[in-house]
Amino acid sequence: MTKTIWIIGVGKFGWRAYRRLAEASEDTRFVLVDPLQENLQRAQGPRCTLIKNDGIVYLQENLHTTNKPDWIIPALPIHLAAEWCQVKLGVQRLRRCEIPPALDVLLPNPMRGQDGNIYTSHADFKCPADCEEPDDFCTITRKPHKKSMFALLENLNVPHFHSKVIRSCQLGPGIGGYRPESLFKLLADIRQSRTPLLVSTACRCHGVVTGFDGMTADRKIKRIIPEP
Repeated sequence: MTKTIWIIGVGKFGWRAYRRLAEASEDTRFVLVDPLQENLQRAQGPRCTLIKNDGIVYLQENLHTTNKPDWIIPALPIHLAAEWCQVKLGVQRLRRCEIPPALDVLLPNPMRGQDGNIYTSHADFKCPADCEEPDDFCTITRKPHKKSMFALLENLNVPHFHSKVIRSCQLGPGIGGYRPESLFKLLADIRQSRTPLLVSTACRCHGVVTGFDGMTADRKIKRIIPEP
């Protein structure tokens, strides 16, 4: 049965994901999205559709319950799931917020990026590009796995914040992605929330966390609209 994968970003990681998955299966069709033509032109092929566009814009305009791939591979230097939700809901209703310092002590090897996100990993070393993410041990240390990062982030206890997590599933060695349904559920959960949120994408070993103030209630929006 033919399946479709959207790869959002065709730089180093997106190109590697496409090449490996295309070689592994002749029944998969790909949509590659990147704003740079030079990144796209190396991926010519009968099973490949090339889209020159910003990745978030493409998802915002094309991802719907009636138009969706089997898998989405985020391969951009941004937190794609969080950025997509903010665009869908509107930056005035879903605003970024600073992640409290209390979170750093709860995460392994946390690093704050210039974008305000926190990047966290069970590894304090560079992981191999073809890691198969075994269930029970680390391929480098050969030691038993610690608590999976997606589970750790799901159960965060940070005052006043609720945690929402999309799990990145392994589609091939060193290649992670998620189902569109995971994005739709995240969007629905955020839309219902009126409390600050920690929105994360995580696999077994690594994760990225974005902070949001929570959705602004409709009644608050109406208050700032002048009466006719």
